[in-house]
Amino acid sequence: MKSRLYLVYAAFLCQTHTDTTMIKLLKNASSAGMVLLFLIGCAGTSTTTSADESATASATAITGSTATASAGGSTQTTSASQNDMRQATQLEGAWRTTDGQGNEVVMLVQDGFFTIARFNQQNKQFLGTTGGTYTVSNGKFNIKQEFNTLDSTQVGTTASADYKLENDQWTLIKDGITDTWNRINESNSNSPLAGTWRITGRERDGEMQTMRPGPRKTLKVLSGTRFQWIAFNSETGQFSGTGGGTYTAENGKYTENIEFFSRDSSRVGMSLSFNFEVKDGNWHHSGQSSTGNPINEVWSRISKD
Repeated sequence: MKSRLYLVYAAFLCQTHTDTTMIKLLKNASSAGMVLLFLIGCAGTSTTTSADESATASATAITGSTATASAGGSTQTTSASQNDMRQATQLEGAWRTTDGQGNEVVMLVQDGFFTIARFNQQNKQFLGTTGGTYTVSNGKFNIKQEFNTLDSTQVGTTASADYKLENDQWTLIKDGITDTWNRINESNSNSPLAGTWRITGRERDGEMQTMRPGPRKTLKVLSGTRFQWIAFNSETGQFSGTGGGTYTAENGKYTENIEFFSRDSSRVGMSLSFNFEVKDGNWHHSGQSSTGNPINEVWSRISKD
Protein backbone atom coordinates (compact mmCIF):
# COMPACT_ATOMS: atom_id res chain seq x y z
CA MET A 1 0.00 0.00 0.00
CA LYS A 2 2.89 2.32 0.74
CA SER A 3 4.15 2.23 -2.85
CA ARG A 4 0.67 3.01 -4.20
CA LEU A 5 0.36 5.98 -1.87
CA TYR A 6 3.73 7.21 -3.04
CA LEU A 7 2.60 6.95 -6.65
CA VAL A 8 -0.44 9.04 -5.86
CA TYR A 9 1.69 11.53 -3.95
CA ALA A 10 4.09 11.78 -6.88
CA ALA A 11 1.20 12.37 -9.25
CA PHE A 12 0.06 15.47 -7.39
CA LEU A 13 3.49 16.78 -6.45
CA CYS A 14 3.14 20.16 -8.15
CA GLN A 15 4.37 23.51 -6.93
CA THR A 16 0.86 24.89 -7.34
CA HIS A 17 -0.40 22.73 -4.46
CA THR A 18 -0.06 23.86 -0.87
CA ASP A 19 1.09 21.43 1.81
CA THR A 20 -2.47 21.36 3.20
CA THR A 21 -3.85 20.45 -0.21
CA MET A 22 -1.24 17.73 -0.59
CA ILE A 23 -2.27 16.15 2.70
CA LYS A 24 -5.93 16.17 1.66
CA LEU A 25 -5.09 14.64 -1.71
CA LEU A 26 -3.03 11.92 -0.11
CA LYS A 27 -5.80 11.05 2.33
CA ASN A 28 -8.37 10.94 -0.45
CA ALA A 29 -6.05 8.83 -2.58
CA SER A 30 -5.60 6.28 0.17
CA SER A 31 -9.32 5.59 0.15
CA ALA A 32 -9.63 5.75 -3.62
CA GLY A 33 -6.71 3.39 -4.19
CA MET A 34 -6.14 4.63 -7.73
CA VAL A 35 -3.24 3.21 -9.71
CA LEU A 36 -1.12 4.63 -12.50
CA LEU A 37 -1.74 8.18 -11.26
CA PHE A 38 1.89 9.03 -11.79
CA LEU A 39 0.97 8.92 -15.48
CA ILE A 40 -2.32 10.79 -15.23
CA GLY A 41 -1.39 13.32 -12.57
CA CYS A 42 -0.06 16.84 -12.83
CA ALA A 43 2.52 16.59 -15.64
CA GLY A 44 0.72 19.15 -17.76
CA THR A 45 2.27 20.91 -20.73
CA SER A 46 2.50 24.57 -21.48
CA THR A 47 0.61 25.89 -24.48
CA THR A 48 3.64 27.99 -25.41
CA THR A 49 6.01 25.06 -25.91
CA SER A 50 6.44 22.86 -28.91
CA ALA A 51 5.32 19.23 -28.87
CA ASP A 52 8.91 17.98 -28.51
CA GLU A 53 9.62 20.47 -25.72
CA SER A 54 6.41 19.48 -23.92
CA ALA A 55 7.26 15.79 -24.09
CA THR A 56 10.74 16.43 -22.74
CA ALA A 57 9.46 18.64 -19.94
CA SER A 58 6.86 16.06 -18.99
CA ALA A 59 9.40 13.24 -18.96
CA THR A 60 11.65 15.33 -16.73
CA ALA A 61 8.83 16.07 -14.33
CA ILE A 62 7.85 12.42 -14.03
CA THR A 63 11.13 10.55 -14.22
CA GLY A 64 13.55 13.16 -12.96
CA SER A 65 15.77 12.85 -16.01
CA THR A 66 15.79 13.76 -19.67
CA ALA A 67 16.46 11.47 -22.60
CA THR A 68 19.78 12.02 -24.34
CA ALA A 69 19.82 11.94 -28.11
CA SER A 70 22.32 9.54 -29.58
CA ALA A 71 24.51 10.28 -32.54
CA GLY A 72 24.96 7.94 -35.42
CA GLY A 73 22.95 9.17 -38.35
CA SER A 74 19.83 7.94 -40.04
CA THR A 75 20.66 4.24 -39.69
CA GLN A 76 20.55 4.38 -35.90
CA THR A 77 17.44 6.56 -36.04
CA THR A 78 15.67 4.03 -38.24
CA SER A 79 16.75 1.17 -36.01
CA ALA A 80 15.53 2.97 -32.90
CA SER A 81 12.21 3.74 -34.57
CA GLN A 82 11.72 0.11 -35.56
CA ASN A 83 12.57 -0.98 -32.03
CA ASP A 84 10.02 1.49 -30.61
CA MET A 85 7.36 0.12 -32.95
CA ARG A 86 8.18 -3.43 -31.92
CA GLN A 87 7.96 -2.53 -28.24
CA ALA A 88 4.66 -0.71 -28.77
CA THR A 89 3.22 -3.79 -30.47
CA GLN A 90 4.33 -5.97 -27.56
CA LEU A 91 2.27 -3.80 -25.19
CA GLU A 92 -0.94 -4.18 -27.18
CA GLY A 93 -3.71 -6.13 -25.50
CA ALA A 94 -5.54 -6.11 -22.18
CA TRP A 95 -3.95 -5.61 -18.76
CA ARG A 96 -5.36 -5.95 -15.26
CA THR A 97 -4.51 -4.90 -11.74
CA THR A 98 -6.50 -4.13 -8.57
CA ASP A 99 -6.62 -1.07 -6.36
CA GLY A 100 -6.18 -2.81 -3.00
CA GLN A 101 -9.90 -2.59 -2.23
CA GLY A 102 -11.10 -5.33 -4.52
CA ASN A 103 -11.97 -3.00 -7.36
CA GLU A 104 -10.76 -4.01 -10.79
CA VAL A 105 -8.63 -1.78 -13.00
CA VAL A 106 -8.35 -2.75 -16.66
CA MET A 107 -6.16 -1.11 -19.28
CA LEU A 108 -6.62 -1.67 -23.01
CA VAL A 109 -3.75 -0.78 -25.35
CA GLN A 110 -4.41 -0.86 -29.10
CA ASP A 111 -3.40 1.06 -32.23
CA GLY A 112 -1.71 3.90 -30.36
CA PHE A 113 -4.68 4.46 -28.03
CA PHE A 114 -5.16 3.37 -24.42
CA THR A 115 -8.00 3.29 -21.91
CA ILE A 116 -7.98 2.66 -18.17
CA ALA A 117 -11.23 1.80 -16.40
CA ARG A 118 -11.77 1.25 -12.68
CA PHE A 119 -14.94 -0.55 -11.62
CA ASN A 120 -16.54 -3.07 -9.29
CA GLN A 121 -18.57 -5.53 -11.33
CA GLN A 122 -20.11 -7.31 -8.35
CA ASN A 123 -21.47 -4.04 -6.92
CA LYS A 124 -22.22 -2.66 -10.40
CA GLN A 125 -20.09 0.40 -9.68
CA PHE A 126 -18.29 2.45 -12.30
CA LEU A 127 -15.48 4.31 -10.53
CA GLY A 128 -13.68 6.22 -13.27
CA THR A 129 -11.81 6.12 -16.56
CA THR A 130 -9.08 7.92 -18.42
CA GLY A 131 -7.30 7.42 -21.71
CA GLY A 132 -5.81 8.89 -24.84
CA THR A 133 -2.94 8.36 -27.23
CA TYR A 134 0.40 6.79 -26.43
CA THR A 135 3.84 6.25 -27.91
CA VAL A 136 6.81 4.16 -26.87
CA SER A 137 10.30 5.61 -27.21
CA ASN A 138 13.66 4.96 -25.59
CA GLY A 139 12.17 2.64 -23.02
CA LYS A 140 9.47 5.11 -21.97
CA PHE A 141 5.69 4.90 -22.16
CA ASN A 142 4.43 8.34 -23.15
CA ILE A 143 0.78 9.38 -23.05
CA LYS A 144 -1.44 12.30 -23.96
CA GLN A 145 -4.82 12.32 -22.26
CA GLU A 146 -7.98 12.84 -24.28
CA PHE A 147 -10.48 12.15 -21.48
CA ASN A 148 -10.38 11.88 -17.71
CA THR A 149 -13.45 11.49 -15.49
CA LEU A 150 -11.40 12.15 -12.36
CA ASP A 151 -10.06 15.52 -13.48
CA SER A 152 -11.08 16.98 -16.85
CA THR A 153 -8.36 19.64 -16.56
CA GLN A 154 -5.85 16.88 -17.33
CA VAL A 155 -7.22 16.51 -20.88
CA GLY A 156 -4.49 17.55 -23.30
CA THR A 157 -1.63 16.99 -20.86
CA THR A 158 1.25 14.61 -21.47
CA ALA A 159 3.30 12.38 -19.18
CA SER A 160 5.95 9.65 -19.36
CA ALA A 161 7.21 6.74 -17.29
CA ASP A 162 9.97 4.18 -17.60
CA TYR A 163 8.74 0.64 -18.02
CA LYS A 164 9.83 -2.95 -18.41
CA LEU A 165 8.01 -5.92 -19.87
CA GLU A 166 8.86 -9.40 -18.63
CA ASN A 167 6.76 -12.36 -19.72
CA ASP A 168 3.19 -11.29 -18.98
CA GLN A 169 3.97 -8.56 -16.47
CA TRP A 170 4.24 -4.89 -17.38
CA THR A 171 5.94 -2.75 -14.76
CA LEU A 172 5.80 1.05 -14.85
CA ILE A 173 8.57 2.74 -12.91
CA LYS A 174 8.82 6.16 -11.29
CA ASP A 175 11.72 7.08 -9.00
CA GLY A 176 12.25 3.42 -8.13
CA ILE A 177 8.58 2.94 -7.22
CA THR A 178 6.82 0.34 -9.37
CA ASP A 179 3.29 -0.42 -10.44
CA THR A 180 2.71 -3.81 -12.05
CA TRP A 181 0.02 -4.89 -14.50
CA ASN A 182 -0.71 -8.49 -15.49
CA ARG A 183 -1.59 -9.36 -19.06
CA ILE A 184 -5.05 -10.85 -19.53
CA ASN A 185 -4.63 -14.16 -21.36
CA GLU A 186 -6.09 -13.78 -24.83
CA SER A 187 -3.97 -16.41 -26.55
CA ASN A 188 -7.02 -18.30 -27.81
CA SER A 189 -8.53 -15.21 -29.41
CA ASN A 190 -8.24 -14.46 -33.08
CA SER A 191 -10.66 -11.55 -33.17
CA PRO A 192 -10.96 -9.66 -36.45
CA LEU A 193 -12.04 -6.60 -34.45
CA ALA A 194 -8.99 -6.13 -32.20
CA GLY A 195 -8.03 -2.46 -32.58
CA THR A 196 -9.28 1.06 -31.94
CA TRP A 197 -12.34 2.13 -33.91
CA ARG A 198 -14.09 5.47 -34.36
CA ILE A 199 -17.72 5.74 -35.40
CA THR A 200 -17.87 7.35 -38.84
CA GLY A 201 -21.38 6.57 -40.04
CA ARG A 202 -24.86 6.11 -38.57
CA GLU A 203 -28.17 5.37 -40.20
CA ARG A 204 -30.90 7.94 -39.58
CA ASP A 205 -34.35 7.81 -41.15
CA GLY A 206 -33.24 5.02 -43.45
CA GLU A 207 -30.18 6.86 -44.75
CA MET A 208 -26.55 6.28 -43.74
CA GLN A 209 -25.07 9.60 -42.67
CA THR A 210 -21.32 10.23 -42.60
CA MET A 211 -20.05 11.70 -39.35
CA ARG A 212 -17.49 14.46 -39.72
CA PRO A 213 -14.23 14.10 -37.76
CA GLY A 214 -13.73 16.58 -34.95
CA PRO A 215 -13.01 16.84 -31.22
CA ARG A 216 -16.27 15.09 -30.32
CA LYS A 217 -15.47 11.40 -30.58
CA THR A 218 -17.03 8.05 -29.94
CA LEU A 219 -14.39 5.33 -29.87
CA LYS A 220 -14.45 1.63 -29.21
CA VAL A 221 -11.18 0.00 -28.11
CA LEU A 222 -11.03 -3.78 -28.44
CA SER A 223 -8.31 -6.19 -27.41
CA GLY A 224 -8.66 -9.86 -28.26
CA THR A 225 -11.44 -10.43 -25.70
CA ARG A 226 -12.26 -7.10 -24.02
CA PHE A 227 -13.86 -3.86 -25.15
CA GLN A 228 -14.48 -0.33 -23.92
CA TRP A 229 -16.44 2.39 -25.71
CA ILE A 230 -15.95 6.04 -24.82
CA ALA A 231 -17.77 9.22 -25.87
CA PHE A 232 -15.94 12.49 -25.16
CA ASN A 233 -14.74 15.84 -26.42
CA SER A 234 -10.93 16.01 -26.52
CA GLU A 235 -10.93 19.83 -26.72
CA THR A 236 -13.32 20.73 -23.93
CA GLY A 237 -12.76 17.71 -21.67
CA GLN A 238 -16.49 16.97 -21.66
CA PHE A 239 -17.19 13.29 -21.03
CA SER A 240 -20.45 11.75 -22.25
CA GLY A 241 -20.22 8.11 -21.20
CA THR A 242 -18.50 4.75 -21.33
CA GLY A 243 -19.09 1.06 -20.95
CA GLY A 244 -17.05 -2.08 -21.25
CA GLY A 245 -16.49 -5.73 -20.54
CA THR A 246 -15.78 -8.86 -22.58
CA TYR A 247 -16.88 -9.72 -26.11
CA THR A 248 -16.84 -12.39 -28.78
CA ALA A 249 -16.87 -11.89 -32.55
CA GLU A 250 -17.40 -14.94 -34.71
CA ASN A 251 -19.65 -16.18 -37.51
CA GLY A 252 -20.96 -12.67 -38.13
CA LYS A 253 -22.17 -12.22 -34.54
CA TYR A 254 -20.62 -9.70 -32.16
CA THR A 255 -21.67 -10.17 -28.51
CA GLU A 256 -20.85 -7.81 -25.65
CA ASN A 257 -20.97 -8.87 -22.00
CA ILE A 258 -21.22 -5.67 -19.98
CA GLU A 259 -19.12 -5.38 -16.82
CA PHE A 260 -19.39 -1.61 -16.28
CA PHE A 261 -21.59 1.16 -17.61
CA SER A 262 -21.27 4.78 -16.54
CA ARG A 263 -24.79 5.95 -17.40
CA ASP A 264 -26.90 3.12 -15.99
CA SER A 265 -25.57 0.47 -13.62
CA SER A 266 -28.57 -1.78 -14.33
CA ARG A 267 -26.95 -2.61 -17.68
CA VAL A 268 -24.12 -4.47 -15.89
CA GLY A 269 -24.53 -8.21 -16.45
CA MET A 270 -26.40 -7.80 -19.74
CA SER A 271 -25.27 -9.51 -22.94
CA LEU A 272 -26.02 -7.82 -26.25
CA SER A 273 -25.59 -9.42 -29.67
CA PHE A 274 -25.21 -7.61 -32.98
CA ASN A 275 -24.51 -8.43 -36.58
CA PHE A 276 -21.03 -7.51 -37.74
CA GLU A 277 -19.01 -7.49 -40.92
CA VAL A 278 -15.62 -6.01 -41.74
CA LYS A 279 -15.85 -4.69 -45.29
CA ASP A 280 -13.28 -2.49 -47.06
CA GLY A 281 -11.56 -2.00 -43.71
CA ASN A 282 -14.72 -0.73 -42.01
CA TRP A 283 -16.72 -2.43 -39.27
CA HIS A 284 -20.43 -2.59 -40.12
CA HIS A 285 -22.38 -2.94 -36.88
CA SER A 286 -26.15 -3.47 -36.71
CA GLY A 287 -28.82 -4.74 -34.35
CA GLN A 288 -30.47 -3.32 -31.24
CA SER A 289 -28.88 -1.10 -28.61
CA SER A 290 -29.09 -1.72 -24.85
CA THR A 291 -32.26 0.43 -24.86
CA GLY A 292 -33.85 -1.73 -27.55
CA ASN A 293 -33.54 0.82 -30.34
CA PRO A 294 -32.39 -0.35 -33.79
CA ILE A 295 -28.88 0.69 -34.78
CA ASN A 296 -26.89 0.54 -37.99
CA GLU A 297 -23.39 2.00 -37.73
CA VAL A 298 -20.08 2.11 -39.54
CA TRP A 299 -16.83 2.21 -37.55
CA SER A 300 -13.41 2.95 -39.06
CA ARG A 301 -10.17 1.75 -37.56
CA ILE A 302 -7.76 4.36 -36.28
CA SER A 303 -4.32 4.20 -37.85
CA LYS A 304 -1.34 3.40 -35.64
CA ASP A 305 0.65 6.21 -37.30
